[in-house]
Amino acid sequence: MLAIFFLCLIVLSAVTASIPEDGRLNFTQLAWKYGHRSEEFDVTTEDGYILKLFHITGNEPTKPVFLMHGILDSADTYLLRGKKSIAVNLAEAGYDVWVGNVRGNKYSRRHVKLNPDKNKKKFWNFSLNEMGMYDLPASIDFILNKTGQKKLAAIGHSQGTSSFYVLGSTRPEYNKKISVFISLAPIAYLNDVGPVVAGMMKMWPLISGFFERLGYEGVLEDHSAANQLMQFICSQKELGYDVCGKLGLGAIAGEDSEELEREFFDVVLGHYPAGTSRKAFAHFTQIHNNARFAPYDYGIVKNLFVYKSAAPPAYNLSKATMPIVLLAATNDMLSGIRDVQRLKRELPNVVHYHVMERKEFNHVDYIWGKNIDVYMTPLLRDLLRKFA
Repeated sequence: MLAIFFLCLIVLSAVTASIPEDGRLNFTQLAWKYGHRSEEFDVTTEDGYILKLFHITGNEPTKPVFLMHGILDSADTYLLRGKKSIAVNLAEAGYDVWVGNVRGNKYSRRHVKLNPDKNKKKFWNFSLNEMGMYDLPASIDFILNKTGQKKLAAIGHSQGTSSFYVLGSTRPEYNKKISVFISLAPIAYLNDVGPVVAGMMKMWPLISGFFERLGYEGVLEDHSAANQLMQFICSQKELGYDVCGKLGLGAIAGEDSEELEREFFDVVLGHYPAGTSRKAFAHFTQIHNNARFAPYDYGIVKNLFVYKSAAPPAYNLSKATMPIVLLAATNDMLSGIRDVQRLKRELPNVVHYHVMERKEFNHVDYIWGKNIDVYMTPLLRDLLRKFA
């Protein structure tokens, strides 16, 4: 055991030494480095999870804009490109920027009663459904109460879009609190995905069983042994970027090494992955396998108890009446064009639909792309001016 402990220390030291400064700074430190003061707030959900909410004030803050990250991610993702990043850019354009975190990531690993390490089964018993039904309402209400505004604009990426569709469908009163929701890499359906993603979803029962046998209900948590090992491998200068960046991330998100260069990939490794639940992964796998955007499927017996039906009823997207902007990309291996077009047909209030012009544009270019200040932040400002 002692040998394993010292081995872990050696790996952790090696990882820390290879990660550049921006990969080691937290949200507040990154905001300060790039010229902005950040406030931190604890927001408690109806079911007791304590979420970290960050606030960056603009030069002359006016309308609040709420940013929500994707799966395994955190609020940090909106600052990783420094001066070019979405959060900094919007703050400097005068917007009142609020950046959220969903339950289970490195900033929201707390509960009023449950301990994520001691009460694993109960703490990590959540999926996309709870993020939309509880996490988003708690954060939105906090922001509106704090700012005195009746509405806010919102921007979500990947899972951050899915949770808003859940919100609009299950708690329709919140549609009136959102002036516009800008969806980056929209995900409600997961059928038009890349072959590697489809393969991973087919293998999920095996992967999930492996995590379960090891006693993991939280998956790829920040500073976990699995996360540290992955970061150690991926930060190796000789093969790390080629294996994890070009081949690994490229196969999952869509390959675009021009926008995700080697030096920046090391920054990403310091922040991603940031943790989620095993159940959250299982939920997305069900959405893929069942070709339905629906709550978590517990199996017929428990479904009859929870939903009063053999299968969970699909989310009623017709109730998601908030104005929605959909931004899609042809090289996105997770948010495929056909899935986005299906979503567009089912949402009642899509005010703008746009496919990114660059054919290599992938799932993470929206937030991490090298030229985000050319193709993304100007577009977001235009959309906010028009619809917020």
